[in-house]
Amino acid sequence: MVTVTVTLSEDRFQKLQDLAKQFNIPVEQLLRVSFEELAMRPQEDFQKALDYVLETYKELYKRLA
Repeated sequence: MVTVTVTLSEDRFQKLQDLAKQFNIPVEQLLRVSFEELAMRPQEDFQKALDYVLETYKELYKRLA
């Protein structure tokens, strides 16, 4: 596991604390879950877009091959 240090303004940190309190989880867990969601989302979105394009233009690609 890797430890990362992030510098935040006081108001941003307060917002993080407020959110963590709403979800009843530690700030560290909120940050970890948020980052994991962000890190995974672009891959999923790209894969969905790729699948859509390949399916949409399947016949065209066959004719061009």
